[in-house]
Amino acid sequence: MKLFPIAALTFAALAFAALTGVAHADEADKVRETTKAEADAFNARLHAGTPGDKSYACFVRRYDAEHLARHPKQKVASMKLLISAETDKEDKQLHNSFRLGFRYRHRSGDFDSSGSCGSHAVLLSQGDEVRLGCGVDCEGGGIEVALSKDNKSAIVRLERIRVWQNNKPDDDAEQSLVAGADDKIFRLDRTDNSECASLVTDRKELAALRHK
Repeated sequence: MKLFPIAALTFAALAFAALTGVAHADEADKVRETTKAEADAFNARLHAGTPGDKSYACFVRRYDAEHLARHPKQKVASMKLLISAETDKEDKQLHNSFRLGFRYRHRSGDFDSSGSCGSHAVLLSQGDEVRLGCGVDCEGGGIEVALSKDNKSAIVRLERIRVWQNNKPDDDAEQSLVAGADDKIFRLDRTDNSECASLVTDRKELAALRHK
């Protein structure tokens, strides 16, 4: 397995931490950028097959009363994650982006966020877990996305991510979802792409999503 020089590894780790706002300082020496083969393998797992020029993966979780009773400090009642992949015409690389939607447990309204994930995942050396680092523009925090061993669930980690209420991207509606005792890690189940249609506002993209 190819290893990067220490300086390059440190840069990749710090860039990843800055991108997502999730990785902690003590993890900086445990991450490295994946090789192309590793990234291709992860993308194939993420999209349940070799991604085409445009691919989608949808993951959803609606927490039932029993789960919420066991986690009284959890703020999130439901969450949807849509990962979109598209091959860039210039660099010929596959680039992932994300849309995240959720509802709070004790607040009304739909909240959402979105951002880019780049063309490479980042590998945490501890346990060799591949995580996709996704960030929101203008220091809006972000998420890490890993996969369960059977590829049927996405493991979403966050510390802070900028969100908007009811799809209103204006400053007045801007807020943040901040991880608490029970809102740091979410396990979402893979489902039909139509379940994430509510996260898409562009008509052409919505049509493409429904035909995947």
